[in-house]
Amino acid sequence: MQIKILVAQPEHTVYARAICTLIEESAKARGTGIAKRKPEYVEEKMLTGKAIIALVDGEIGGFSYIETWDHGKYVANSGLIVNPQFRRHGLARRIKAAVFELSRKKYPEAKVFGITTSLPVMKINHDLGYRPVTFSELTQDDAFWAGCKTCPNYDILQRNERRMCLCTAMLAPSADEVRAMEVDLSDMIVEG
Repeated sequence: MQIKILVAQPEHTVYARAICTLIEESAKARGTGIAKRKPEYVEEKMLTGKAIIALVDGEIGGFSYIETWDHGKYVANSGLIVNPQFRRHGLARRIKAAVFELSRKKYPEAKVFGITTSLPVMKINHDLGYRPVTFSELTQDDAFWAGCKTCPNYDILQRNERRMCLCTAMLAPSADEVRAMEVDLSDMIVEG
């Protein structure tokens, strides 16, 4: 099995419809909140270098994309999907790591966040340095929250005035914040 994890390019737009079908079928199978996406939206992410695609022997293996909010203050890693026939091969972890790295490379000053109902995704996010937060620590951009409208749990989000839902919010520091936290203490070593 040949697995390629790539920053999506224009030639990958042929997979957009299949990606949207995978997202919709996964939402139905889980009965939880995965927001629907249109092929044109997925294509736009591919055309602008804001998506990661996994190809397995030339077939769509998985996908995720990034979106910026609040003028680049936040970046969301969204739309993670793995083709059911290729699950249990570590694709989700590899895709998440790649989209996380792409986010930090393209937007080093932005905090990276995501919302999910998936325990495996929460574990992957934790390993990447995310921590659970309240929704108030995420972007308050109305356009981001409008993306939840196709989720079957949207009424819960609305009833709670966007303070909570069935999703768990997770946030990672920006690449710049991580660099600022790194401290070289080697000059403080005293040899005796």
